[in-house]
Order: sequence, then structure tokens, then C-alpha cells
Amino acid sequence: MKISRRKFIQTTSVISTGILTSNVFPEKLTNKIKYTANKEKPLVIATWYHGLPASEKAFEILSSGGTVLDAVEKGINVVENNPNVHSVGLGGYPDAEGNVTLDSCIMDSNGNSGAVAYLNDIKNPISVARLVKEKTPHVLLVGKGAQEFALKNGFKKENLLTPEVKRIWEKWKSTNKKMHDPVKNNHDTIGLLALDKNGNISGGVSTSGWAYKIPGRVGDSAIIGASLFVDNNVGAACSTGLGERAIETVGSFLIVEKMREGYSPLEACKFAIDRLKKYDDFNSFQVSYLALNKNGEYAAFSNKKNFKYAVVTTTFNKVLESDYLLKP
Repeated sequence: MKISRRKFIQTTSVISTGILTSNVFPEKLTNKIKYTANKEKPLVIATWYHGLPASEKAFEILSSGGTVLDAVEKGINVVENNPNVHSVGLGGYPDAEGNVTLDSCIMDSNGNSGAVAYLNDIKNPISVARLVKEKTPHVLLVGKGAQEFALKNGFKKENLLTPEVKRIWEKWKSTNKKMHDPVKNNHDTIGLLALDKNGNISGGVSTSGWAYKIPGRVGDSAIIGASLFVDNNVGAACSTGLGERAIETVGSFLIVEKMREGYSPLEACKFAIDRLKKYDDFNSFQVSYLALNKNGEYAAFSNKKNFKYAVVTTTFNKVLESDYLLKP
């Protein structure tokens, strides 16, 4: 089954009083759905608005007989290659010095994983992460070593700082903002989880990270267990938001372990969000999780409102809004 791609409205990214806004929006957002017991297979879920075209591509691959790992990689490639998404791949926001550095990880249904961190000039870190998994005895390559590995395996250098984003960064820099202060709404990581018709699960995460971060910073998107965890006997989870908090609480691993204990995907996501309440700044940052289990049940939950996620099945193809903890 091939799903036709939705038309997206693209608007210009702006900076106003320190707020970054995404410039990729779907035509329609569905009503809030807290949890589904729909057990359809195949199934693809992904974070944010840009998760819809990624999920559609992944579902297309699954429906045509492709592997679940191919579906994850090629789905995420769609977002990495889109210069209008400023939180992933080409056109991602740079660090404080104007360098675009990328983090990514991937995990297959056998529990094997690969990751790259602080990768420069290569727009498809998810594909490099997959090769780390398949061609090396390691899990994580970083910085110059990750770039050299990519180049040796056929990837090409490319300037990821697009003219539009360069202008935005220069405007930010001219205001002398502190590089280590969080910038609202800039953690729109693409996390994607896929379940094939046989019940096999894989997942991946890719991001350009915290906008204007301190050079050298690596977030959760390169860390297995924090941003992503897959156990083919149980389920999978991925995160988006302030990566430091997902790392400190090993959030995605925690969710999968709670599902192993019998929690539903929604209950497990809520449990992981509840763990974040110990931080004094809990009300000021956002962390959101997606989870699915072996049966095809899925859910999302966030500490704050406005977390959107995409779901694609044989009968369902929409962007949803998750439930959240912090309410008036």
C-alpha cells in the first residue's frame, strides 16, 4: 500500500524574543487521542509534524516488503534531507559558533545498535549510525572519527548551514544571548519507531540538537537507552525534548522496562515523565515520549502540552496531540 504524501504548508522560521518556531505544519491536526489499543501491523509512529512524511515513507517500505530497519532509516532520511526542518540534518540550527553538528542512533530488532555524535558536514547521520552498527565492533563514533568513517563509506561532505539558517544564527549572535540558556521550542528531534507485520521492531533518532549549544555538546539522540530503546520481545520507546533530562533518567530504557513489567505504553510513558518531577526546573523544559509494544499498542505522553506525533497504519494516517502532565 502506497500512501500519498500530504501537502505541507511551509512558513518562514523566525526569532522573536528568543523563541524558535518550526516551519513545517500539516494541513490538519486531529483531536487529542490519549491512547489506542488498535493492534494493526505494520505500524509506524514518529515525533512531531515532520514525523508524518517520515512515517509515510517508512510505511511505504514496510508495505512493499522492505525490512523494518530499512523503513526506519529511509523514513528518517526524509526529514534529514529537508532543509525546511531546522532541528534535523540539512538546515539544522548550529551551535553557538555557527557549526551544525548532528547526533543520531538506530537500534534493530535483534538489539544491535549504532550511533554517531557531533558529526559535521554529513546530512544523513542515521545512515552513518546504521553503518557503525553493521560495519564496526562499536556502538558510538564521535566527531572527526565519525566523519572520517562516513567519508570512507561513501558519504559526501556538504555544508549543512543553509543561507536561511545562517541569517537566523547571525541575528541571534548579534543579540549576545547566552549560549547555555535553553531556547524554547528547539528540541524537535525526529524519533521513529516501526513495527512490521511479523511483530519485529526497530527504531531510530536524529537531530541537530540544542540550538546555539555550547560547542561539543551531545544530547540524548546519540545515547542508546536515553533517546531510544528497542526490545523485540517487549516494545520500543523514543524521546524528544531536553536531552539532558532524558540522559539523566535513561528514559526510553525505563519505558521499555515498565512495559516488560506489564505497563501499557501510556502508563510507561507517564511513569518516565513522572521521574522528571524531581528537577527544580521541571516546569520550564519539555520532554516527551513515544512508545509501542509488541502487540501494536502505542501511546505518547509529555510533561507539557503541544507535543505532536504522527501515526501511520493501513487504516490511519494522521498527526495527533499527546496528553500531558502539567495542566492548569
